[in-house]
Amino acid sequence: MDTLASDTSINLVSTDVTFGSMTELICDAHDIPFEDATFDGVIAQAVLEHVVDPYRCVSEIHRVMKPGAIVYAETPFMQQVHMGAYDFHRFTHSGHRRLFRQFAEIESGPVGGPGMALAWSYQYFLLSFSSSRPTRALLRMVASLSSFYLKYFDRFLVNRRGAIDAASGYYFLGSKNGAALMDRDLVPYYRGALAK
Repeated sequence: MDTLASDTSINLVSTDVTFGSMTELICDAHDIPFEDATFDGVIAQAVLEHVVDPYRCVSEIHRVMKPGAIVYAETPFMQQVHMGAYDFHRFTHSGHRRLFRQFAEIESGPVGGPGMALAWSYQYFLLSFSSSRPTRALLRMVASLSSFYLKYFDRFLVNRRGAIDAASGYYFLGSKNGAALMDRDLVPYYRGALAK
């Protein structure tokens, strides 16, 4: 994002539901306040797990994109709850593809591999022992110091078929081309290690 934000030839419109350092417009992704076919690209990074209806939000993303425009999204799979009461959804790789069924896939896969997923699980395992803020802060530090190295395994694991089944999250890069993925194509789409 820093590279995109620093490129003066790209006009970025950063939206969120609250004020933030890059927020230019506060809006709800369920009803994006832009005309049809406005944007050449949309990025939804760690957003769709926090919306009530991710299918409607992706439909809105599709609506505001020009034909041939590019969408990039990252969404968690094996991550514990974050942002408390504002965390609603997780998707498998195939489920994430269905979420973006209105788009032609350019590329997709794990954005955080099994090592990151294990580190998240380990941290939340330790945090489950206490609800006290000071104790939880200490447990977070213990988890960080004793599991920081797990994410480095992802350099070797992320491109293996098993990573599709054990990823911390997924990315999707696609284009608006008018051809929707049919539900019957989801089973053959599966790329994990459990394929026959």
